[in-house]
Amino acid sequence: MKQPFILTLMSTVTCAATATNKAPENTTPPQSNTPPNILFILCDDMGYGDLGCYGQPFIRTPHIDTMANEGMRFTQAYAGSPVSAPSRASFMTGQHSGHCEVRGNKEYWKNVPIVLYGQNQEYSIVGQHPYDSDHVILPEIMKDNGYTTGMFGKWAGGYEGSRSTPDKREIDEYYGYICQFQAHLYYPNFLNRYSKALGDTGVVRVVMDENIKYPMYGPDYQKRPQYSADMIHQKALEWLDQQDDQQPFFGILTYTLPHAELVQPEDSILNEYKAKFNPDKEFKGSEGSRYNAITHTHAQFAGMITRRLDYYVGEVLKKLKEKGLDENTLVIFSSDNGPHEEGGADPTFFGRDGKLRGLKRQCHEGGIRIPFIARWPGHIPAGKVNNHICAFYDLMPTFCEVIGIKDYEKKYRNKEKEVDYFDGISFAPTLLGKKKQKKHDFLYWEFDETDQIAVRMDDWKMVVKKGTPFLYNLKTDIHEDTDIALQHLDVVEKMKAIIFEQHTPNPYFSVTLPKQ
Repeated sequence: MKQPFILTLMSTVTCAATATNKAPENTTPPQSNTPPNILFILCDDMGYGDLGCYGQPFIRTPHIDTMANEGMRFTQAYAGSPVSAPSRASFMTGQHSGHCEVRGNKEYWKNVPIVLYGQNQEYSIVGQHPYDSDHVILPEIMKDNGYTTGMFGKWAGGYEGSRSTPDKREIDEYYGYICQFQAHLYYPNFLNRYSKALGDTGVVRVVMDENIKYPMYGPDYQKRPQYSADMIHQKALEWLDQQDDQQPFFGILTYTLPHAELVQPEDSILNEYKAKFNPDKEFKGSEGSRYNAITHTHAQFAGMITRRLDYYVGEVLKKLKEKGLDENTLVIFSSDNGPHEEGGADPTFFGRDGKLRGLKRQCHEGGIRIPFIARWPGHIPAGKVNNHICAFYDLMPTFCEVIGIKDYEKKYRNKEKEVDYFDGISFAPTLLGKKKQKKHDFLYWEFDETDQIAVRMDDWKMVVKKGTPFLYNLKTDIHEDTDIALQHLDVVEKMKAIIFEQHTPNPYFSVTLPKQ
């Protein structure tokens, strides 16, 4: 590859009882001199019902299903937001979207100078709103505790040159898309890299030399050979192959699958799905959104999950076993938000929302309730199905407890800030089959792009749309069909009080609060 173009870059949770199958009860952890490794595998726009182990009838997911059988599958886990960047920010910061700096997909690539890759026009700066540099994020905590850190896939936590890029947030090795808008192309003009091992001093652009020989939109786009999902996964495997039992590692694998565009290299599994879903649908394309026209949208979507995402998870688990790291590694698989209907995706066809109302960008259950599977042999009991209610901002305290950090808030709170919020509660006791699991009183979300707020309090769920509250009882109305706000004004007032308590003003993102 020729010399690349280089741009120096610079919750609330409630815990309920567990339902179990006949899996063994022994959770006594094996002895190890090394703190546990942690891998967080986050896919993109996968709905609650997109996996076989969550009832998906059309798409095969044998490796992820096996992971669920060998670990714990959660039925009431929630993303941090109904869209990508703020959901990932909630995971990284341990904050809900009423406190977090990043509360939407605010872009920084508009109105900047254009650069050329071949004949393809690109933006000279790309990325999203940066994380607050005065608030700690998970890689910084892990690095502070002796971990080597790697991230492969979407960053979406700051634009190129901002105060928040992987090189500035204690990530040793990074490869993927700094900007989630760039990730709309699976055959991109460039990817981003930061590698201490290669001597990078900041995030660089790695040009896809073979791709830029062809246009990024139109029929000849199909001639591009460098498929980003496969390339990112291979970098993740190479990084894993470098790990050993002498130093613990923290890996974040933020695969872009199965987000649009719906395209991938031709193979036998894709052709199998083309035959299965016949006749299939077509998508005419949307150049402004960087979605090329495609045929066989159902087959493409199913193939991206079976042939790639599920296979990737299988390869990661296989690599851990090959290296003897399996029993000392906690692996969690989840999705950043609910299912999408972009680029020709058809969630109605697959029944992908798992009988939940709403899609990506909505604070109804379908937009924020996501698949969530945890596996740690010898620690997490195998084959458990758990109705613990958790959200992404609980991962920070959970990981801290797992690696032995006591009172993480006291240790990592920025004392120079008037208030430095930490909203999560560790669910490590639930993972490890222990009692005395602390419970949150409520869960909280807000999202400015559709002007929605949501609160879950036990089985009560309130969604506020442009200031108007709607109340549902999830115990009897999981699809959120019947608004019962007028019948339970006392509950509405209590949940409105939570909103006014939890929402903090943000100069970049806003929502309409309900009337007091």
